[in-house]
Amino acid sequence: MPQMITRKGEQMEKTGFIGLGNMGRHMARRLAQAGHDVLVFDIRDDQREALESHGASWAGSVRAVADAAEVVVVSLPTPAIVEQVLTGDDGVAAGKAARLVVDTSTTGPSTSRRIAEKLLARGMRLVDAPVSGGTGGAEEGTLTVMASGQADAYERARPLLRVIGKNIFYLGEEAGQGQMMKIINNTLCAAATLASFEGLVLGSKAGLDAKTMLDIINVSSGRSFATEVKIPQCILHRDFPMRFTTDLLHKDVKLCLDEGARMGVPMWVSDMARQMLSFAIGQGKGADDYARVIQFYETWGQTQFGSADR
Repeated sequence: MPQMITRKGEQMEKTGFIGLGNMGRHMARRLAQAGHDVLVFDIRDDQREALESHGASWAGSVRAVADAAEVVVVSLPTPAIVEQVLTGDDGVAAGKAARLVVDTSTTGPSTSRRIAEKLLARGMRLVDAPVSGGTGGAEEGTLTVMASGQADAYERARPLLRVIGKNIFYLGEEAGQGQMMKIINNTLCAAATLASFEGLVLGSKAGLDAKTMLDIINVSSGRSFATEVKIPQCILHRDFPMRFTTDLLHKDVKLCLDEGARMGVPMWVSDMARQMLSFAIGQGKGADDYARVIQFYETWGQTQFGSADR
């Protein structure tokens, strides 16, 4: 078993981390800074120097990670990529050392269950542990983690989850339950955000002050993550920083709608949100942060919410 000795004299098994994008790079850094023996890999090496400076080691491939680390954490953008990395040729499932996979990506429950079955056939177990809280939460270690999987596998993963998250929820042993909760959450986020865009653009057209509207909403019943965090931080001063793409939010909402259709649950309002996100993608905005979707409403309403003036 590959292990290191911490400064406290405790044995700590090597942890692999695959996927060093907007979320993954922060989670991997926090694990390394917490003293974990972290071996990282991404198809791009732009994070290599920064992570090595925090004590992580760089691997040359997915297979190299899985050959060296018993626990492998992944943070990847789409279900297809997650499945390929975990169960494809020379993926994690082919590794000599890997025995536990912790998937912090958003893949949807159906994909998660399929991956869990394939990994189990190779003697590995999966904890699906999608996260919420954005890049800020990943950087600060305050993410919400929604985990499911066999109880002993979850207990083995929990010390890692406690480094990256503040609010950790265990949703039981059934594979995919963490994923189900995550796509429900993100779909609610999408619907509330788009409704907020509509209302705030209407208020701007009527002459209401942008900040005053947010101040009132955020002590009233219309408040949400969008009005409390996303819009003040990303739109009010016209910053539009890159945090979460429209493509990815659309992906999460579609995963939720697919599960709703499979289970016979109507989701009409959520489907309207998906259609608006799909429209934005069709207009070439898929790679932009989803905050920019408000600009369509502003164009149609011939007004602007917020100002670059501070």
